Amino acid sequence: MGHWFDKNIVEPGKLPLLLALASFVLTFAITRVITRMIRAGKGPFRNFTPGGVHVHHVVPGVVLSVVGGFGAVASGRHGITAGICAVVFGMGAGLVLDEFALILHLDDVYWTEQGRQSVEVVVLTAALVLLVLGGFSPLGVNELSDDEQQGRIGVVLTLVVNFLFVLISLFKGKTRMAVVGTLIPFVALFGAIRLARPTSMWAKRFYRNRHRARSRAVLRAYHHDVRWAGPRRRFQDLIGGAPDRVPTPTPKP
Repeated sequence: MGHWFDKNIVEPGKLPLLLALASFVLTFAITRVITRMIRAGKGPFRNFTPGGVHVHHVVPGVVLSVVGGFGAVASGRHGITAGICAVVFGMGAGLVLDEFALILHLDDVYWTEQGRQSVEVVVLTAALVLLVLGGFSPLGVNELSDDEQQGRIGVVLTLVVNFLFVLISLFKGKTRMAVVGTLIPFVALFGAIRLARPTSMWAKRFYRNRHRARSRAVLRAYHHDVRWAGPRRRFQDLIGGAPDRVPTPTPKP
């Protein structure tokens, strides 16, 4: 039955990926609900602190990711075992990426402004997996004809050129466009040809003596942030919860 489902509902070989994505999103959602309840002091859930050590859920997440990942490699892309390993891996990835900011900063920043980075990474990861499930392959290889697929030199050149666009987008401070550009080449190209973020490595290196370009970059970044910062923050608060408010320091008399 599992094989029939794989062939008739989703593209062949993509059932484990679909299961992994579903368990990833569901685990993240359940984890956020539980952490919100713990934060509000409601429900039966409490932080797990054996011996006074707060064990974050990234720990079981790493264990599940390792078990599911190695199990998936050993089982292949078909069969019940592959599906189970995909679910286990998705659960582990959901727990790990929910505390991505903690790993990045090596500090418990879950309910701080830095903690928003976890929500961004989870949303971006889910979007990229959805693109793959929807038929997008890296660099658009699915759109090549049989004759074009035989031209390996052309494929290699496409890989190299797109990788350069992705690198330029990263150096220009356009991280999201660079990541999406690994799947959709035109996104990386768009990020590569536009002005860099004023705080990026590209701007510091190439806009140092180009005052007009630096001014345009600052102005464009300002308008972009003003336009999208509010909606992005509301979306992040809706998914992951609002961070703790830091009281404004009062001046000493």
